[in-house]
Amino acid sequence: MLDYRTFVEKGSRPNTPPVFAVYILGLVCEWLINEVGGLHAILERNTAKAAKVYGVIDSSGGFYKGHACPASRSLMNVTFRLPSEDLEATFIKNAALEGLTDLKGHRSVGGIRASIYNAMPEEGVEALCQFMNDFKSSHG
Repeated sequence: MLDYRTFVEKGSRPNTPPVFAVYILGLVCEWLINEVGGLHAILERNTAKAAKVYGVIDSSGGFYKGHACPASRSLMNVTFRLPSEDLEATFIKNAALEGLTDLKGHRSVGGIRASIYNAMPEEGVEALCQFMNDFKSSHG
């Protein structure tokens, strides 16, 4: 769809290219290059953010249990369970009161899902880690 030869060969526009999506991609690429420092920098940043959350899970003595084995862990979505579904519901409710929203896991899996995508600042990850430690202290 973004190959100009297709447009030339057809003598017209076979379809409208996804202009808005291309525009947004341009903005994201500018942000990634100019503000973050490029692909290596975002990889380092995301690896560090994920390591903080996984560190809380791994040091919780089993209170938090990760879904994925360490070799398969995601840098973007950290999924884990608590000792009970009732405790997970309390975790989600209390987290929302602290401004940590949308932590409910996928409907087919349950548990907790912390999405720490590229745009999530380190401060957000630190707030989540602090909340997780505090929650474990008061409920573990």
